[in-house]
Amino acid sequence: MSGGPDDGLPSWATVTPARAAHIERVAALAAGWADAMSVPADERRRWLRAAWLHDAFRDADDATLSRWAPDATGSRELRHGPASAARAASGGEADRGVLDAVRFHSIGYAGWDMAGRVLYCADYLEPGRDHAREHRAELARRFPTDPSGVLLAVATDRLTHLIGSRWPLIEPTVRFWNHLVASSGPR
Repeated sequence: MSGGPDDGLPSWATVTPARAAHIERVAALAAGWADAMSVPADERRRWLRAAWLHDAFRDADDATLSRWAPDATGSRELRHGPASAARAASGGEADRGVLDAVRFHSIGYAGWDMAGRVLYCADYLEPGRDHAREHRAELARRFPTDPSGVLLAVATDRLTHLIGSRWPLIEPTVRFWNHLVASSGPR
């Protein structure tokens, strides 16, 4: 992989080989969707920057996460996104949509533009994950023609898992869900 954030992991990334393979699959899925949707090149590059950056600090140690995201609370799973976004910003990433995509990819964010929505779905739907393969593959196939419907389905799956695990829902996740439901039209 090259070192540029739009076409590979950044040089500062701290990831295991398995994590790097996951990130590659997320980027490939986002690129495939961009191609299928005839997304302009600049927007495609935004989606790919978000994909390559989203888990760049997923395997970083606590000191690194604390350095780059001192105000982030919760588990490592919740802190790596804000830390990756802060590190990317310090390296010159200035696109608010890309940074928000990376920062909130684990929890959802009501203010996302398309880069955040794509990353949230691609991260969950990439084909290397073991659970519900056929269901997730069908959602991945459907994304280019129904991105809003797939986003709602992915959020439903993820929140159902969180609730079933009896984990608390944090405020950004609740706002994200409420925004999705409000914008999905009549039930």
